[in-house]
Amino acid sequence: MKYQGKQVLVCGMARSGIAAAKMLAKQGAKVILQDMKKREDVPQTALDLEKQGVTLYTGKNPDDIAKNQDLIVLSPGIPCDLPFILEAEKAGVEVISEVELAYRQTPCPVIAITGTNGKTTTTTLVGEIMQEVAPHTAVVGNIGIPYSEKVTELTEKDWVVAEISSFQMEKAKEFHPHISAVLNITPDHLNRHKTMEVYIAMKERVFANQTAEDFCILNYEDAICRKMAEKTKAKVFFFSSKSTLEQGIYLDGQNICLRWQGKEEILLSVKELQILGVHNHENAMAAVAMAVCSGVDLDTIRHVLRNFKGVAHRIEYVATVDGVDYYNDSKGTNTDASIRAVLAMEKPIVLIGGGYDKGVSFDDWTKLFPEKVKHLVLIGVTAPQIRASAEKFGFTAITDCKTFAEAVAVCREKAEAGDCVLLSPACASWGMFDNYEQRGDLFKEIVTSFQN
Repeated sequence: MKYQGKQVLVCGMARSGIAAAKMLAKQGAKVILQDMKKREDVPQTALDLEKQGVTLYTGKNPDDIAKNQDLIVLSPGIPCDLPFILEAEKAGVEVISEVELAYRQTPCPVIAITGTNGKTTTTTLVGEIMQEVAPHTAVVGNIGIPYSEKVTELTEKDWVVAEISSFQMEKAKEFHPHISAVLNITPDHLNRHKTMEVYIAMKERVFANQTAEDFCILNYEDAICRKMAEKTKAKVFFFSSKSTLEQGIYLDGQNICLRWQGKEEILLSVKELQILGVHNHENAMAAVAMAVCSGVDLDTIRHVLRNFKGVAHRIEYVATVDGVDYYNDSKGTNTDASIRAVLAMEKPIVLIGGGYDKGVSFDDWTKLFPEKVKHLVLIGVTAPQIRASAEKFGFTAITDCKTFAEAVAVCREKAEAGDCVLLSPACASWGMFDNYEQRGDLFKEIVTSFQN
């Protein structure tokens, strides 16, 4: 086997790291799984790997062992500029991402989807389309299912549909999808990438190794994405929500229209979709483009589109209580995602915002508040920044809350029949929650309790 007898250090004991360590151990590698957490704080799934011969290294960075490895595999949460990583690379140790590790063992074509927003919805939709024609298609990556967890189950007849984050591309080298997509680019993760130029460069790596035999799906209405067409060797397939395209897929009024390789037809009306907002129409068009490039027939694509209900935590309808609609958009972890959620609402909004600080401006989001938001309820460390930003635009209907449960309760007080309550924080959940799923689940739990 490829890693038989190799000394491999896997950094990070979240799902990606555990999946990588497990896969490598099964292939006969001598695996060390490292995390900054103390042993008593690591998950049981990591402790269980000791029975498979994996050595756990906890509580500190692996400065003393990194240079002695044959390979280092990084989970996406591990910054690439840590001293032990730089020293290992100087010593000639190859350092790769978990996605790169899994890709190198993939026997089938890969569809890779990146961008700032819409990745999870689009990846889920593409996965459902592909599973209609290739039932064992693996839907993996940043969507929450580690690539390494599924890759050993795949055959040449299958497909991989992967949601790819900028973090996962930092140490990607050979990664070469047959079909790539960049949905949009807006500022995000600048606390890690430092500059927009670096962030964009990480997104562009998704198509860096593609050839003229491959396809690259790009958003025509995003200036940064449109410029990427000049940088890829792959065949470019544009999608657009505003322009009529000579080649590609576009929105003409209410209709999604396709012009591609001599075909020209109306695919379906957006009124037939169950997902709200122009951003979701863009996600649907991107998904159609990928499916068309992979050879799926249009009737199958239409069938899946009409039945697709969206994904949890992304403008997810929860319930109507006392005439008020509650929506869970906990996956709105940056301003652009939350802008899209606010614009998708047709009723006056009582909005929950705030959370972890990723070092971005909130102005593009808060300038919508005077027209769209009835009351803003703030939580987390970014609350003062968001308040200051909103007040610049004359919006002062704001309540600060210390706990999440208090915030939801205040929303119930402020909302009247005909309004909607929207959890779309424009911030990551860290600090108050382990992840956005936990935040969204608590929101749904509290709202459900209102019905009792």
